[in-house]
Amino acid sequence: MDIFRPFEENRNQASPNRNISPLTTALDKEQKLNVGGCKLSSLAQEYGTPLYVLDELTIRTSCREYIDSLRKYYPGKSLPLYASKANSSLLLSSLVASEGMGIDVVSEGELITALKGGVPSDLIVFHGNNKSSDELLLAYDNDVKIVLDNQFDIEQLKEIVKLGNKKAKLILRFTPGIECHTHEYIKTGHIDSKFGFDPDELSDVFVQLKDIEWGELIGLHAHIGSQIFEVEPHKDLAEVMAKTLQKGREIGHPLDILNVGGGLGIRYVTSDDPPTIAQWVEVVSKAVLNACNKRSLELPCLMCEPGRSIVGTAGLTLYKIGSRKEIPGVKTYLAIDGGMSDNPRPITYQSSYTAFLVDRPLAKASEIVTIAGKHCESGDVLLHDFSLPNCSSGDVLAVFSTGAYNSSMSSNYNRIPKPAAIIVSNGNSELIQLRELPEDLLRNDILPDRFIKKVS
Repeated sequence: MDIFRPFEENRNQASPNRNISPLTTALDKEQKLNVGGCKLSSLAQEYGTPLYVLDELTIRTSCREYIDSLRKYYPGKSLPLYASKANSSLLLSSLVASEGMGIDVVSEGELITALKGGVPSDLIVFHGNNKSSDELLLAYDNDVKIVLDNQFDIEQLKEIVKLGNKKAKLILRFTPGIECHTHEYIKTGHIDSKFGFDPDELSDVFVQLKDIEWGELIGLHAHIGSQIFEVEPHKDLAEVMAKTLQKGREIGHPLDILNVGGGLGIRYVTSDDPPTIAQWVEVVSKAVLNACNKRSLELPCLMCEPGRSIVGTAGLTLYKIGSRKEIPGVKTYLAIDGGMSDNPRPITYQSSYTAFLVDRPLAKASEIVTIAGKHCESGDVLLHDFSLPNCSSGDVLAVFSTGAYNSSMSSNYNRIPKPAAIIVSNGNSELIQLRELPEDLLRNDILPDRFIKKVS
């Protein structure tokens, strides 16, 4: 796969999640890498590194793929929700809302970001397996749909909602008992999961929630994992959810929402082979349609929660190469000016990536190197045994497919400030997240008076 296709050809590929690079990736006349019409080495010089770069067209195209595919393959109502845990910001909230998508959130911070980013409250779904009373109150006050993950949610909402006022809009999450081939840490659909009610609890929960005065159960939710390349498990999921939908409606709940979660994978390296967005939506839509028709059920509003497949391949990270350590006959280390604090996925999930020198992307690889981060941690390695042309200190490296779970999982390990983030489009770049400064890391520190030396 050639990630440097001319813009028009690359844009017309089957699906953004199958491109390692953003759709607008191209080579300029000097054979240097450009994204969104912007030269990457110039962006590194202007904004500094490490730098998160998002391509607007890729994000918009992904949103439209979900919306258009749902309209094509599902005859009932539908609403794709952007899973903001993948990358939460005012910009992304505003952008996905402008394309007609809703959003799912899992904390007060993500909820406030969505609201201030302009997402209509009736298009927001609030998840979480240990929601605080303050979070539940904020969601309730803003008419956000609340996912009941456990009995604790129910007990808290009973106390929060004042009788006589509006009812809370509730969606019940349960574990469907479906396995899928993904990383152990991101499997969420099997029985042994911290998320959702167990299947054998559902009948009692349905009865418990019948005719409650403080809320109304309007939907069901289940999710089977993340970075999934298979489609068969989603067919099984549709059967389980339709059966549960029928049971809930028979008890008297006006269940009009079926939320099948997200999980569609993206391409990080050339060997990855995820389905296209349209293929995933087609399988899910037809499976839900068939499962409902088999039971003569009125079609619910079909929701899904893509996150990684919306923003993952739209993003890349720029680094500058610094020190070199050569161990003869063993390994050559090249250090970059970032690492596990701006991308914890390699050390957490053993994730692999594709990377190029931005000003010499077509240069022939001449050495095998290990790209190490700058943190005081032996495991802080971004790329193992990676082929690159000869590099010098100051060369800029672009690591692709970093739009999801890099910024959102970033940290200040070793008290290293978080990177800036920008969005690019039509030759223009705009700052969407300020670069932290070292002094910003002291903002919430407090030194008790007794530790301050008195000057006489």
